[in-house]
Amino acid sequence: MRRVLLGLVLWAATSLTASADPYRWCAEYGGFRGGGGTNCYFVTIQQCRAAVSGVGGFCRPNPFYSGPDRTVGKSRRGRD
Repeated sequence: MRRVLLGLVLWAATSLTASADPYRWCAEYGGFRGGGGTNCYFVTIQQCRAAVSGVGGFCRPNPFYSGPDRTVGKSRRGRD
């Protein structure tokens, strides 16, 4: 019984960490007043901007993003 319980706990912990939302950006269509659609399936801001280009809308960060933080660090090269 203990092995089954331990197995269930380990399975649950693995399932929760494996279901990270990899999509960082959302496209909001239809302007700022609402009424349009939302698409939160963009990994990069460039993908999102390409999707709203020409049809109207804007990009915003996905409030449900749970992936790794990809902050850009400083360059290691010094300036001459």
